[in-house]
Amino acid sequence: MTDGVSRPPAKVALLQMCSGIDPAVNAATIVDAIARAAGEGAAMLFTPEMSGLIDRDRKRAAAHVVPEGESPVLAAVRDAAAKAGLWVNVGSLAVRIDAQFSANRAFVIDPAGKIAARYDKIHMFDVDLASGESWRESAAYRPGQEVVTVDCPVGKLGLTICYDIRFPALFEELGRQKCDAIAIPAAFTVPTGKAHWHLLQRARAVEASAFVISAAQAGRHEDGRETFGHSLVVDPWGDVVLDMGEGAGLAYATIDPARLGEVRRQLPSLANRREIPKSHVK
Repeated sequence: MTDGVSRPPAKVALLQMCSGIDPAVNAATIVDAIARAAGEGAAMLFTPEMSGLIDRDRKRAAAHVVPEGESPVLAAVRDAAAKAGLWVNVGSLAVRIDAQFSANRAFVIDPAGKIAARYDKIHMFDVDLASGESWRESAAYRPGQEVVTVDCPVGKLGLTICYDIRFPALFEELGRQKCDAIAIPAAFTVPTGKAHWHLLQRARAVEASAFVISAAQAGRHEDGRETFGHSLVVDPWGDVVLDMGEGAGLAYATIDPARLGEVRRQLPSLANRREIPKSHVK
């Protein structure tokens, strides 16, 4: 946990995307954002869930879902990060892990282009919405098993992806591990985004006493789906520092460790946390 003094404020960039069905086009968008973010003095860039490909036609998408070591999007991002000397959190890519399943995997790339951390999405989006939308992420993706943190310019960063936000136990553990910031890259649907996006983001920031950095997909995609946008940065008090609205683009915010120290001194919920006794139901 930061002491609010030893680490300077970090300028971060958030890329709000409308990823399509061509990974080369999506990769070019990220590479361009890396160069622009570095030019603006950012220390780290955050991209959304499924940055490299959004295509609900799984047969068409299959040719582009390859093992991590063969991903042209990941290779392009690593090369661009090294050239720019920039940290990058790739919100997630679909990577093949066996003949049947893929992983929805986040990456943190360091300024040398090396992979500093990987996180596989734990909670699968298997829902039937009142709007008629039906999603079965577990049909194609295998859930992750590990909570992951990494030290980077924003301090200790906890990694999550999209639907994970609805499961407080994961964020309780990230709070227990004293994360300074938590990434929640997303491709939220419009109905669920309108209802819960801001509410959940602010709640997770408050309960973990951490900044939340959430780059999101936005707009109508080539495959026909529509995502909510509103990439956010929320401070540990629950105040919205940045809201990118509905359009694709690049925006910036400052992650200030002094703010973390201020909130944690004023409301030391992490220090006051106690184990809840197990109930005895007869």
